[in-house]
Amino acid sequence: MVNVTPTDPPQLIECPRDAMQGLQQFVPTKLKIRYLNALLRVGYHSLDFGSFVSPKAVPQMADTAEVLAGLDLSETQTRLLAIVLNERGASEALTHDAVYYLGFPFSLSETFQQRNARQSLIEAWEVLLRMRDLVLAKPGHELLTYLSMGFGNPYGDAWSKELALEWAGRMHEAGIRIIALADTVGTAQGPTIGETFRHLSAHLPEVTFGGHFHATPTGWHSKVDAAWQAGCRRFDGALLGFGGCPFAQDELVGNIATENLLGYFSSQNAAPQLNTEALGEAQAIAREIFLH
Repeated sequence: MVNVTPTDPPQLIECPRDAMQGLQQFVPTKLKIRYLNALLRVGYHSLDFGSFVSPKAVPQMADTAEVLAGLDLSETQTRLLAIVLNERGASEALTHDAVYYLGFPFSLSETFQQRNARQSLIEAWEVLLRMRDLVLAKPGHELLTYLSMGFGNPYGDAWSKELALEWAGRMHEAGIRIIALADTVGTAQGPTIGETFRHLSAHLPEVTFGGHFHATPTGWHSKVDAAWQAGCRRFDGALLGFGGCPFAQDELVGNIATENLLGYFSSQNAAPQLNTEALGEAQAIAREIFLH
């Protein structure tokens, strides 16, 4: 059985980190802080705000700690999420009480795992277990995982919904309760998305499965609809639809625009309660960042 009911409201995760990380021009720290503070007032479930990774690998996120220090968390229920790739990053993230979620991208594709983190799948699994122990030792934080290349990959590596279930099952046994399936390069089709979510949810009803989709401006609806109809209620988006993983392929495919997700939720009579004034302010700053 799918682990939600039709009346469950969606969890909307805004991903400015993903939207900004591939930009060639560095976004000034003060502008990032202004943008994130606007997003914190909108009412999202979570905010994927930054990453504790090598500044050489992702220069755009080199100021994550400085950005975090400038955030106003006094009037928000939104939980902060930071991406980490290894124990060093996890340890640094855990020094900040404001960071609730630590997100670890684990690829179902060996090729992409090497490209993204220079690790084999076995090495990445061992890293995940060690990070799990670090998080358990410090209450007030939670580790979640992304199954990158969650619906297939462009490299010819093996993929199946059974393979996705195998790794998701291992994560569940390790204590992971939130797993987001990532359509990393935007090639997943609706039928595959729906079948995969149904397969995993039927076997692991205790896990909250999310969707982190990349898509062209015209290709998003079938992905979101397939995930929604299969019971997914946790969705990642980015205002204006920018983003993409710079380690996946040369051409970035953007995140699904948050505006499109909100329109879809409304069509399902499941629109989350958001601060529309703050959303408008955030959209204006997003245009300043991404369309200047």
